[in-house]
Amino acid sequence: MTEENENSVVIIGAGPAGLTAAYELCRKDTESIVLEKDNRVGGLSKTVNYKGYHFDIGGHRFFTKVKAVNRMWNEVLKENFLRRSRLSRIYYRKKFFYYPLRASNALYELGIWKSFLIFFSYIWAQIFPEKPEETFEQWVSNRFGKRLYQTFFKSYTEKVWGIPCSEISAEWAAQRIKGLSLITAVKNALLGQNNHRKDGVIKTLIDTFYYPKRGPGMMWEAVTDIVRQRGSQVRLNAEVAKVFWENNEVKTLEINANGQREVVEGKYYISSMPIGELIQKFEPAVPEGVLQAAMKLKYRDFLTVALIVNKQEVSSDNWIYIHDPDVKVGRIQNYKNWSPHMVPDPNKTCLGLEYFCFEGDRLWTLSDEELIELGKKELKMLGLVEASDISDGAVVRMPKAYPVYDSTCERSLQILRQFFGRIDNLQVVGRNGMHKYNNQDHSMLTAMMAVENILGANHDLWQVNTDQEYSEEISRKPLEDPVTLTAIKRAFARMDKLAFATAVGSVCGLGMFFATIWLIIKGGGVVGPNLQLLGQYFIGYTVSIKGAFIGMGYSFLWGFLSGWLFAYIRNLGLALFIYRVKRKAELLSLRDLFDHF
Repeated sequence: MTEENENSVVIIGAGPAGLTAAYELCRKDTESIVLEKDNRVGGLSKTVNYKGYHFDIGGHRFFTKVKAVNRMWNEVLKENFLRRSRLSRIYYRKKFFYYPLRASNALYELGIWKSFLIFFSYIWAQIFPEKPEETFEQWVSNRFGKRLYQTFFKSYTEKVWGIPCSEISAEWAAQRIKGLSLITAVKNALLGQNNHRKDGVIKTLIDTFYYPKRGPGMMWEAVTDIVRQRGSQVRLNAEVAKVFWENNEVKTLEINANGQREVVEGKYYISSMPIGELIQKFEPAVPEGVLQAAMKLKYRDFLTVALIVNKQEVSSDNWIYIHDPDVKVGRIQNYKNWSPHMVPDPNKTCLGLEYFCFEGDRLWTLSDEELIELGKKELKMLGLVEASDISDGAVVRMPKAYPVYDSTCERSLQILRQFFGRIDNLQVVGRNGMHKYNNQDHSMLTAMMAVENILGANHDLWQVNTDQEYSEEISRKPLEDPVTLTAIKRAFARMDKLAFATAVGSVCGLGMFFATIWLIIKGGGVVGPNLQLLGQYFIGYTVSIKGAFIGMGYSFLWGFLSGWLFAYIRNLGLALFIYRVKRKAELLSLRDLFDHF
C-alpha cells in the first residue's frame, strides 16, 4: 500500500457528472482528483472509436434549459458543436411511424378502423381513468388510452426494462411531470416559448439538436484535458475498493490502481458511482437497513452492436425505435446522420443496434461474434440491410446503464437519502450516483450544485429531478419575475360564481333603485319616459317609490343570473385552457422521457 495522497476534493467517476464537478472546481481555482475505474472517460456518454468509426453508447442529443450547462458545452466544444436536424421513427408491423407521432401518418399507416378504436380508447380513459395510478401501464393508459399504449409503448418499454409494464413504477415516468409548475406552463403558453432566447440558450428543440463533431466522448475527453492542464488529476483504471468513514464523515478511500493498493484522502467527496455499490464499500459497514435498501436497487444493462454497412445511405433517421417483438434489438442508431464526421468513409454507413439486457443473462454472455451475427440477422428480418452488405462490426457492453424504477425503488431511495443526509462531506450526483433516470445535462446540473455546496451554498440535490428544477437555470438572481407570476396567478384564479353573481346583481339592483329615486326627486311634467318603458319587462315597475324597489329586485335577479353565467363560462374556458396547457406539457415531457431510453 502506498503513501496517502491528500486532496481538497475527491471525485469518484469520470462520467458527465464527475468531470463536470472537476471542471467547475477548476473554474473556482480548487484542485481535485477524479478516480475512474474504466480505461476511458465519459461513462455512458463516451464515444468508441473502432477503425475510425465513432459510435455512442446510446444516442446523446445535446440540448438543455440550463444556462450554466449550455455555457460549459460551448466553452469546451466551440466550433466542434454542430447543430443537426432530427428524424426519429417507430418501426411497428413492418411500417414506419414518425416520432413524435403525426396524426396523418399514424392514420394512414394504422388504418381508419384501428385509428378509431385508439381514439375511442383515449376518450374512455379520460372519462374512466384507472385509480390508483401506481404502475407505468396505468400512467400511460390514463393519458393516451389502452390501445395506443399497447400499440406504441408496451413492446418497446418491456424490451428496455425486461419486466412487464405492470411492474414498473409510475414514478419512473411521473418524475418528469411531478414538479411541473402550472403557473410556469400558463406563462409559457401566454408569453410564448421561442426556440431561442436572446442569450442563445436553447429553450425547446423539436426538429433540431446539438451534437459534438465526433460524438459526446469528444466533450468529455476535452474536459479531461482542461482539468489536467489546470492542475487537477484524472486517474483511469483506478477503482474504489473501500470507503472509510467515522463520525458522519468520509475519511479516506482505498483504491486499486493498476493492481496497486493506494489510500486517497480528501476534505470533500463527490460520488457518481452506482449508489448501491457505494454503500457496500463503506467500512465499517452501514446499518443493516441501509445496506438492504441499497441491495434492492436494480439496474438494466445495455450493449451496442455497431455494424459497418457498405452503403452510402441506409435511412434518413437519426434513430429508429423497434416495436417488433420478433427481434431482440430495441433501437437502431445511424451515426452518420448524427454527424458525418462519425464515419471515415462517406460511401459507408455505421449502424448501432442497441440491446437491453441484464448482466449475466443469455444476451449479455453471447460472444462478440455471435452478437454481430445476431445483428446481421435481425437487420435482414427488419428489411433494412442485407447481411451481405455488412463488412465488419464491434460490440461494446455497458453495465448499469439504466436505474430500474420497480415497486421497491422509491422506499429504498428514501432510506438511502436519509443516510447520506447525515454524511457531512460526501455528496452523490448523476444518474447512477442518485439512482435517478436523468439526462446528461441533468447529471451535470447536480454536479454543478454539489460544487456550489462545497463553496458554501445549500442546494438539495435530490430535488433536482423534476421538470421545474430541471428547466431552471443556476443563477444568483430570482428565476422568475414575481410581479409577472403574481399577475398570472390573479388572472387565472378561479372565479367564485356566487360572489361574482351577487356583486353584479347588487350593482344592477342598486343602480336601478337610485336611477328611479333620482327621477322621482328630479320631478317635472313627464317623469322618466324612457325608464318607464321597463314596465313592459319588469311587471309592476313604475317610476315611483314602490317601483324603485320592484325594479331593484328585477335588476338584482337578472344581474345575478348574468354574472353567474359569465363566471361559469369564464371558469369553463379557463379550465379547458389549463387542461390543454398541462396536456401539452405532459406530452412534451413523455416524449423527452422516451427519447432518452
